[in-house]
Amino acid sequence: MKPGPKSRPEHENQPGERRFPARHERVDFTSAPDRRSALLPLLAFGAHPDDIEFGCGGVIAKETRAGRAAHFVICSRGEASSHGKPAQRVAEAKKSARLLGATVEIIELDGDAHLEIKVAHAIKLANIIRRLQPGIVLAPSLAENQHPDHPRLGQLVRDACRLARYGGVKELRRVPAHAIEQLFYYAVTPEAEPSNITPVLIDVSAPDVLKAWTAAMEAHVTQVCARNYVELQITRARLRGLRAGGGHAIALFPNDPLVLDSLAQAGRSARRF
Repeated sequence: MKPGPKSRPEHENQPGERRFPARHERVDFTSAPDRRSALLPLLAFGAHPDDIEFGCGGVIAKETRAGRAAHFVICSRGEASSHGKPAQRVAEAKKSARLLGATVEIIELDGDAHLEIKVAHAIKLANIIRRLQPGIVLAPSLAENQHPDHPRLGQLVRDACRLARYGGVKELRRVPAHAIEQLFYYAVTPEAEPSNITPVLIDVSAPDVLKAWTAAMEAHVTQVCARNYVELQITRARLRGLRAGGGHAIALFPNDPLVLDSLAQAGRSARRF
């Protein structure tokens, strides 16, 4: 059967989506008059097709609505899942990413439930970081008490962010070195929240943000039909928000200390009780 005329790679944008920088393309954000254009892209890694949406989908929705480009890299097709076939999982991931205003690509590493820590994997992810030149990178947390693919991917992304900076890595020389601004970890489940890192809380209370996040999670039909993951994540965000004296908030865990130009950027404290 011949492919239809609209056949295209999985990472290519759908009509009306924000275009993410193509391979080797450099984008001059500083010359644009719109201040929002100065936001460097956000790159989020997930071990499985639903990890990003459940773990930090509200953050993605908020950032894209502020004008930041976002791209997802999913490192398996969910083939070990108890619910849903790989083709279904991938289709759900594509729909979910569109609802959040992001683009998405699927890459092959070791397969669902088989991910191993390998230098070759870190270099492959570093090449993606160099190609897309993000400011912010999101990855699953390193906590052990969760799906084993999650902390392993988190470690690989952490290593890849370092390798992307090193100009002498021979496998990466074809693409210019790139240093990200921040690496944050997200926790798909409460057990995955690191106990040794003070989180940064992102306010996701805006109705349009919550609506987009909820729709993106609900797009993973094969998963939410097995368990009410949507209510679980919304409830977690609501509890975070209440503790901070607000509506809903998602916790991100910085890999490195945040640097502020002044105390004016510090924002408000989460201590309200």
